[in-house]
Amino acid sequence: MIHDHDHDHDHSHSNNGDAHSELSETEIRVRALQTVLSQKGYIDPAALDVLIDTYQNKIGPRNGARVVARAWVDIAYRKWLFEDATAAVASLGYSGRQGEHMVAVENTPSVHNIVVCTLCSCYPVTVLGLPPVWYKSAPYRSRAVKEPRSVLSDFGVTLPESCTIRVWDSTAEVRYLVIPQRPAGTEFLAEDELAAWVTRDSMIGTGLALAPVAK
Repeated sequence: MIHDHDHDHDHSHSNNGDAHSELSETEIRVRALQTVLSQKGYIDPAALDVLIDTYQNKIGPRNGARVVARAWVDIAYRKWLFEDATAAVASLGYSGRQGEHMVAVENTPSVHNIVVCTLCSCYPVTVLGLPPVWYKSAPYRSRAVKEPRSVLSDFGVTLPESCTIRVWDSTAEVRYLVIPQRPAGTEFLAEDELAAWVTRDSMIGTGLALAPVAK
């Protein structure tokens, strides 16, 4: 489901604070809980480290970055990605739970896409790994729909007024992947090199792909 910029969503959400308001408190709670569970012998810290490494380094943003980089350099793959993202993503080895039904949306100079899950925290784990805390927060879920331009500003993204912002509501049935604009100065980079400039936030729409620093 796509929302217009000024659409008033019919779900009830808190609209207090900014998108990052829960980050510090949540991190503290998670660490405290981890310590208690470890001390009681309910979890194995080593096993937990392996699990975290898996999601951060094997099932994480680098997977999505590879999809984006391929779309930037391969015209045929790019066309396939926008026609059937599920199959195109799976062709690179990324499929499974929370990645069964993918839709790719493209950022252009005139259109910017941003993804949110207004009801909970539906997220394409297969290509982006675990969702960031702010993505699950009530302020982000509410404000991304009601005032997406302001939310983008909070993330340091300022777009011209002429740029249309489209908000996509991720659900249990559909997960969205934003294909950011390819940054200038990357024309001669290989696919593997390009992937390094694709950030997690740029694939959610709350950020932009990084650009090489001119020397």
